[in-house]
Amino acid sequence: MSLESDLTGRSGGMCELCGMQNARTACDVPPSADGSADTAILVCRTCLKGITGELVDNPHWRCLTEAVWSPHAPVQVTCYRLLQRLAAEPWARDTLEIVYLEPDVLAWAERSSEPGDLPEIIHRDAHGSVLAAGDTVTLIKDLVVKGGGFTAKRGTSVRGIALVPDNETQIEGRVNGQRIVILTEFTKKSA
Repeated sequence: MSLESDLTGRSGGMCELCGMQNARTACDVPPSADGSADTAILVCRTCLKGITGELVDNPHWRCLTEAVWSPHAPVQVTCYRLLQRLAAEPWARDTLEIVYLEPDVLAWAERSSEPGDLPEIIHRDAHGSVLAAGDTVTLIKDLVVKGGGFTAKRGTSVRGIALVPDNETQIEGRVNGQRIVILTEFTKKSA
């Protein structure tokens, strides 16, 4: 089984932080990440943006007060780290005061998360196959290229793709000699 299917089975396809349906981003929890469901969580795009980028207090993050009680260690670790980043907010401080983590989970959560330790963004095609820089993909739908004046036809092969580093739903590639951004949901990885 794949990591994503393991996480989907564990969470029922819901974001393990906020509970949003149809979460599809597998997110490793560093520095203990080993590519298994024991060191990863399934999140929605909103939660992924907060984990990997700037985190500002808004009502969305109140979900952490419940999610931190998850029986799964990587969820607990992620919630604890996010609550630490939001510790200026009274509700986050209150949650941190009452939460209990097993000693090994707390040690994992308190390990330094250097910028290089941020969760890895995983790009997947329409069928869930993991994409890597340099792969070849085939378009599964006609795509109108805005500003390009042409339509990239279904079945077109795009060789040597580049991954958009901060967005798991986008890749870049050359079609008709022009470099374009392509949504991963409209691609199929070529063998």
